[in-house]
Amino acid sequence: MVDGNGGATPSTPPSFIPSAQRRRASRAGNAAQASGIEPSSSEARPSQHAESAPPAFAPSSGRRSRTSQSRQSGAAGTGAPASPAAQPQSFAPAAAPDRQPRRSSGSSRTASPAPASYTAASRRERLQSRQFSPSRQSNAAAHPQAGPGNGQAVSGGTPAIALRGPGRGAGRSARRHRPLRVLLITLALLVAVGVISVFGAWNWVNGHLVKSDWLTDMANTKGTSWLLLGSDERDGTEGVAGSDASDITGSRTDTILVLTKPKSGHSSLISIPRDSLMNVDGQYMKINAVSQFYGDKALVGQVESLSGQKIDHVAEIRFGGLKNVVDAIGGVELCYDQDVSDGYSGLEWKSGCHMADGTTALAFSRMRYADAQGDFGRAARQRQVIGAVMKKALSGGTLLNFPKVGKLANAALASITVDEKTNPYTLLQMALAFRDATGSNGVSGSVYWSNPNYYVDGVGSSVLLDDAKNKELFSQLASGTHKAGDVGTLAEEG
Repeated sequence: MVDGNGGATPSTPPSFIPSAQRRRASRAGNAAQASGIEPSSSEARPSQHAESAPPAFAPSSGRRSRTSQSRQSGAAGTGAPASPAAQPQSFAPAAAPDRQPRRSSGSSRTASPAPASYTAASRRERLQSRQFSPSRQSNAAAHPQAGPGNGQAVSGGTPAIALRGPGRGAGRSARRHRPLRVLLITLALLVAVGVISVFGAWNWVNGHLVKSDWLTDMANTKGTSWLLLGSDERDGTEGVAGSDASDITGSRTDTILVLTKPKSGHSSLISIPRDSLMNVDGQYMKINAVSQFYGDKALVGQVESLSGQKIDHVAEIRFGGLKNVVDAIGGVELCYDQDVSDGYSGLEWKSGCHMADGTTALAFSRMRYADAQGDFGRAARQRQVIGAVMKKALSGGTLLNFPKVGKLANAALASITVDEKTNPYTLLQMALAFRDATGSNGVSGSVYWSNPNYYVDGVGSSVLLDDAKNKELFSQLASGTHKAGDVGTLAEEG
């Protein structure tokens, strides 16, 4: 008895039947003989997939349309009805409901009715069975050009998207990231070299610092303050091109500057005249003699008393050291608007601005007898020299010249004494504050006084300071509220 599958053995799944064309043709012929129907033609019909993709890759709609049309044309030519045995077994499910004729898209003709054996459920079963069919795998291997992996269109006209494996993309990505890795490694090496250099320089500078016990136990105040001292030690610079009097012996503090850096606001550099009158333990004396008779801490205490501010750090430089520092950086430009020929300091100067070497800069900062303003004029020139030294020392032409930096460091460290808490970092802070204070946005000048020629027995002519105005001045400087420009009695009277 022949079932609805056209004589095929129902126990064998249609997707496992060999795909050779001859077996399909023979089965079609045998089915026709068994049913008593003559084959429509003695020639086997050409396979729909002989030269194209395997059946598993062909859309069912296109194949079904062509099969229906060929079946109708064959039946019309022979006058015999189309045999259901000519339908492949995988397209002949057991039963199918009647379907209305449908129109094909883009045509006014009525499409051929689908075979009774075709249903949506059977199509899903065919697709599932073909997905795991050995014949599909073998056909895909035999025809790699028809698969979607190489970008060709499968039967049905739908173009396939070419897929690439991960190897090529990963290699390209690695090549893209290689320059970034090289850059990061280079930066890391530069940072490491910089850190090693900084730590090496730190240890070298810290090891060459000469420290002394200067600081008092006064409570901290606003901002950071440095006391800068120029010592008139007899270090071979006395007499001509040295001190302004050859008969002075011992050690005196000729230059007294207070450098203040607030947390916000303008940095300041204020001079204290060396003849300022002080009272130390009931004894009157000039401020430049306090250190000689009472020690370094007593001098710091007197400065804190007149300013009302805590001195955080101290740096004392010998006059001979200033000469070496200026020579190490190749000289500095100084300006003075008078001709000078001073035998005490050894200064020979033509009015205007000139490049000065170490010897000239030292005489320039010491000269006072040829200056109409005396000690006050000398204090202004000392600030000019220090500002010029700091400006050139921190310039790119100096910092990028490593031999010059080495000479500068050796000259400065050989002539400076600092407090016990100073380190390379605080020295750098001091240098930057110096540069800011002597620049166009800094505050510079001298303290306020009430009498510049105040005479005291046993002391001589002294400068009597205005304590109230000075405390107010330093309070504003420490808080950063004072405006930029020149300050002090000399600036206001000038």
